[in-house]
Amino acid sequence: MKLKNLDRSFLNGDETWRVFRIMAEFVDGFDILSKVGDAVSVFGSARIKPGTKYYRLAEQTAYEIAKAGYAVITGGGPCIMEAANKGAKKAKGKSIGLNIEIPTEQKPNKYAEILLDFHYFFCRKVMFVKYAKAFVIMPGGFGTLDELFESLNLIQTQRIDKFPVVLVGKAYWRGLIEWIETTVIKEGCVDNNDLKTFHVVDTPKEVVSIIKKFYKRRK
Repeated sequence: MKLKNLDRSFLNGDETWRVFRIMAEFVDGFDILSKVGDAVSVFGSARIKPGTKYYRLAEQTAYEIAKAGYAVITGGGPCIMEAANKGAKKAKGKSIGLNIEIPTEQKPNKYAEILLDFHYFFCRKVMFVKYAKAFVIMPGGFGTLDELFESLNLIQTQRIDKFPVVLVGKAYWRGLIEWIETTVIKEGCVDNNDLKTFHVVDTPKEVVSIIKKFYKRRK
């Protein structure tokens, strides 16, 4: 059942019919993404502009990920997401965008060659996790932090198998890491072993190296 074929006003008029819209998003997502092979989900800000340091870093990182044989999945929007899709496309890899309908009307970027549109954040989140061999977290805001901490929580609670979570940009993430170490761990809300759930790096090659080493050990 394709989302585009559903009558939006019909669905919105009755909560019961909302289930069909949710189901349609899952069906479309599972159908398309199950065919892309190994993939890495890349997250980052929708406000960091082209030409800036972190935009270039995201593009280079996605390029190296695609060269290593992984599809690149992003949120499909502008800025860091655009950079990642651009890098994947430049490397002739699979460039995928999972766009979300929000009040500010996020427009999909032109580098996402496979594009899915979502109304529900939770459906979209399932796709990011289900088909990813790793999460790469570029500098970003609340949405990026949401994806980061959700992945760490799912790993911590063993709702999903452990997989690489890599934060890129040590200077950007330094304050957050220090807060976790000096406040969150100190208060006993997490322990030191939880810090081993993720890595913090500065270069695209480090990102790819961590992913490769993780799956080499598993084999």
